[in-house]
Amino acid sequence: MNLTALLSANGGGAGSLITMVAIYALIIGVFWFLAIRPQKKQQKEHAALLTTLEVGDSILTTSGFFGVVIDVMDEVVIVEFGNNKNCRIPMKKENIVEIDKQNSDK
Repeated sequence: MNLTALLSANGGGAGSLITMVAIYALIIGVFWFLAIRPQKKQQKEHAALLTTLEVGDSILTTSGFFGVVIDVMDEVVIVEFGNNKNCRIPMKKENIVEIDKQNSDK
């Protein structure tokens, strides 16, 4: 016996329609709670992390490179990689994963 035959055997009509809408609403609610909500929370945390970015901070990029911030602009950051002072690369802020703050008591 399939689902439609089972629903029509119970009286069908408006009752089964309400049941189906409730089931779909429950599925969408669970999906939102388990998938979308944590992702939005993570995006807010990452945005808050990027607002604290300052010149001189050590960073880790999404590709696994460590560098030091030389200049901060709206969407772009100039990063110096390694000990070579000529290796300064502009990159998007969104590619920064971790920030290690500089010590301000120097």
